[in-house]
Amino acid sequence: MKPNLNINFAGIKLKNPVLTASGTFGYGYELADLISLKKLGGIVTKTITLEPKPGNAQPRIAEVEGGMLNTIGLQNIGVKAFVEEPLENLKKIGVPVIVSVAGAALNEYIETVKILSKFKGIDGIELNLSCPNLKKKIVCHDLPLMQDVIKGVKKVSKVPVIAKLSPLVTDISELALAAQKSGADAVTLANTYPAMAIDVKTFKPKLSTVKGGMSGACVKPMSVRCVYDAYQNIKIPIIGCGGIMTGEDALEFLLAGATLVSVGTASLVSPENLIKVIDGIENILKEKKVKSVKEIIGFLNTTRNAC
Repeated sequence: MKPNLNINFAGIKLKNPVLTASGTFGYGYELADLISLKKLGGIVTKTITLEPKPGNAQPRIAEVEGGMLNTIGLQNIGVKAFVEEPLENLKKIGVPVIVSVAGAALNEYIETVKILSKFKGIDGIELNLSCPNLKKKIVCHDLPLMQDVIKGVKKVSKVPVIAKLSPLVTDISELALAAQKSGADAVTLANTYPAMAIDVKTFKPKLSTVKGGMSGACVKPMSVRCVYDAYQNIKIPIIGCGGIMTGEDALEFLLAGATLVSVGTASLVSPENLIKVIDGIENILKEKKVKSVKEIIGFLNTTRNAC
């Protein structure tokens, strides 16, 4: 029997629990010639800001063992250009669209979401509160600012608001709880981990900013732990991300407590990996005779003789 992959996430209905991760799939429609975008659970766009941003200087990406480093610097066309073309193309795909939003100050988050709220075709807002490659302080490391951003955006948003948090805290569950108390409808756990790499041939850093964000298979165990810890402490749903390369990886996040997963670096390796993750989840559930993906959310068996 084919398992049911349908899921309801903070009021957003999806055909399966697999999303693209912000920053790794462009604005969400550019790869339509490579994979069937309609098969995805949903699309999270690259981060949008109030004004266009050129991003950081090259080199901005470096491959490392077990993953990659990036220091893109939130390069994007700005919200006004986004609603003119990318959003119109996204509407045609037929899957939920979650727009990632960032700002250098509280008012920039609010003004960006105000503009987005005037247009149809957006199913959710993901607040980038954790970008580790900006020079200024990470928003979610300033608890009062994070709370103000969430509360301010909630007042102007017509769709669910998701807080994307940094793993670089003492207790991720307390940070997730603070986001919940501020009105967030869900959280995304977690963003990349600060790291660096050096070219021993040139004695220079491999990134223009010296340090960047680490993603890929190597960060999965740490990110699964973030989801598990937060799931014990909050009632709002979780998007799990970080190092998901296969259906088995995605299942770890679901068992730890995530309702959805977002796939990033794996889609850069090959866009088809997104479909393989969906198929992998379905095959495992079928093998285990699980009727619905909803049954395994948070269903971690911690006994030593778990099957």
